[in-house]
Amino acid sequence: MHLAHRPLVITALCSAVALCAALTGCAPQAEEKAPDRAAGATASCAPGELATQASGKLAVGTDKPAYAPWFSDDDPANGKGFESAVAYAVAKELGYDREAVVWQHTPFNSAFAPGAKKFDFDINQVSISEERKKAVAFSSGYYDVRQAVVALKSSKAARAKSVADLKDVKLGAQVGTTSLDFITDLVKPGEKPAVYQRNDFAKSALKTGQVDAIVVDLPTAFYITGAEVPEAEVVGQFADSPGDPEQFGLVLDKESTLTSCVSGAVDALRKDGTLAALEKEWLSDAVDAPVLK
Repeated sequence: MHLAHRPLVITALCSAVALCAALTGCAPQAEEKAPDRAAGATASCAPGELATQASGKLAVGTDKPAYAPWFSDDDPANGKGFESAVAYAVAKELGYDREAVVWQHTPFNSAFAPGAKKFDFDINQVSISEERKKAVAFSSGYYDVRQAVVALKSSKAARAKSVADLKDVKLGAQVGTTSLDFITDLVKPGEKPAVYQRNDFAKSALKTGQVDAIVVDLPTAFYITGAEVPEAEVVGQFADSPGDPEQFGLVLDKESTLTSCVSGAVDALRKDGTLAALEKEWLSDAVDAPVLK
């Protein structure tokens, strides 16, 4: 008896399933969403669980050569030098141990150029500026910096006491840097400044007398004169620009969801004295120089 009615039961069930499927197809469906990459989007800052380029890893970009005193022995991974130490301190604050940090070669100008990035953050003496913020995001500043003039001791630039004294000397700087901006916007020399792809080239030009002086950040200036070009000296430093002081910041993709987490880590390291301690350890030789007004 039951067997005789089985086809009717199956038919009814199939009809019900078909109707359910049809109704479901018309209803809004929950979709698996990709990680939110919208600018300013928030992300979980749970230790070691950030939405990084590679799960469980933290990709940190910097240029090569990696110059002292920011790095040591051209090896960002050894933890020596101010920026190497800062990178590992930030990583630790974010919940990533030393083995989880992966260094990536990123040319200086590429770090803040428009376009998607292959690093989670870049650390390479990149000054925070409104112009650069149009293409990338920045963390809170991790170092307050001033620009300085380095000249051969035998050069007329070595006798400069003011910005005006630099107008008639041949100056040089690395392309894309605030050092070059200080020359063009503040000094406004009579002769067009020499522009170099890397600081190495600028230092060579200084050493061979192709330029009278170069402009670099103050710690680099003292390292150049103390270890690389001993026949040169730090002539002086420029005063802070009006408004906020120039600061180096960690560079992130414009749409990175990690920006608030990375900024929080930098802020914590500043608050607990870690940044000051690392600055004292690695940049203590960058003593004051006369201010060129």
